[in-house]
Amino acid sequence: MKDNTTKTGWLGLPPLVVGLGAVVAVVIFGWQFLLAESELEVLGLVALAAVAGWAGGKTGLTGSLNEAMRGHGRTMNGAIMIGLLAVIGLLSEEHFPLLMLTTMLLYLTVGLGLNVQFGLTGMVNFAGAAFFGIGAYTSAVLTTHSAVPPLLILIGGGLMAAAIGFLLIVPVVRTAGHYSAVVTIAFGVLFKTFLEVNDVLGGPQGLMVDSMKLFGWDFNDGPQLFGIEMSFYVNYALLGGGLAVLAFMLTQRLERSWLGLALDSVRLDETASACFGVNVVRAKVLAFTFGNILVGVAGSLYGMMISFIAPNSFTFADSLLMVSIVLLGGLGSLWGTAVAAVIVVLLPEKLQILQEYRFLLFSGLVIVMLLYRPQGLLPRGVRQFFPSWRPQR
Repeated sequence: MKDNTTKTGWLGLPPLVVGLGAVVAVVIFGWQFLLAESELEVLGLVALAAVAGWAGGKTGLTGSLNEAMRGHGRTMNGAIMIGLLAVIGLLSEEHFPLLMLTTMLLYLTVGLGLNVQFGLTGMVNFAGAAFFGIGAYTSAVLTTHSAVPPLLILIGGGLMAAAIGFLLIVPVVRTAGHYSAVVTIAFGVLFKTFLEVNDVLGGPQGLMVDSMKLFGWDFNDGPQLFGIEMSFYVNYALLGGGLAVLAFMLTQRLERSWLGLALDSVRLDETASACFGVNVVRAKVLAFTFGNILVGVAGSLYGMMISFIAPNSFTFADSLLMVSIVLLGGLGSLWGTAVAAVIVVLLPEKLQILQEYRFLLFSGLVIVMLLYRPQGLLPRGVRQFFPSWRPQR
């Protein structure tokens, strides 16, 4: 017999109402956080977020939010996308906050790509910044020396990252654990050295990158609405948000598919997976290629947005920041990746005192997380092929 009773959550409210209210609260908080200028304001907002997170766990709010996401996934996802558009609209005249927001969205896309490799398949990749740079340099070369439409250049950046990533397929597939990590670290170092000694790609001085143009619209021209001239970063924020949403949807679909199940099995036990008919090599190649495509596309748009790239923008330290997003959020956790991207990208920019010590801060955070909460900020739950399914009574 099917249970038709209405579920209640936090404070007796339906989970959907609680979830939508939480989205509104996060939109207001994000808007104020990006606008905050003084370090005292930023610290106050960070403390408020920490207290809200602690109180949510103690009062059952977190459980209601989880229920809202499970039972009303489409509605909640739609509300989150509308909330992102609302934040962009509220910041439409602010240059630097929109730049930070767009950078965070691009790093979120990178984190999702690395999560397919790390969280789903168990493949270690410490060359994220190198593949990010491949996408950016692809944009620089193609926008300057070809007539390829910029939208295709974004795709080309991802495909170029995947193609060069094939150079690592054999050593990555045949190694595991710290051996695989050493391979990707070596590739990242070699990539930066190659850029510095290659005069065709600008050498250590770098290259200029032309702006994004879509259907005749130059993204470096600020849009106007009702006579109000907006920041040109609105264009990049909207495209970066669309890219992050698309990457999230593709990654979520992959995770919930039978192919995602195969990737999970490879992560847990390669030998057992092979015994049950899973093609381990094919699964690893797919995960590595898919992840690098997402990273390369994000890097391509990043290069167009900042208009100038150099080898120092894609160092091993930047790869560690990308890895920290995956570790802090939780291996395989998509929403955890989003939360961690906010912490890793936005917090140091808002607290300038942390700029010189941000690597020390993130190293400490990763150590603390591994010791006391190895599953991450938002741990990945038990996989569900049909999230809306409920047992009938």
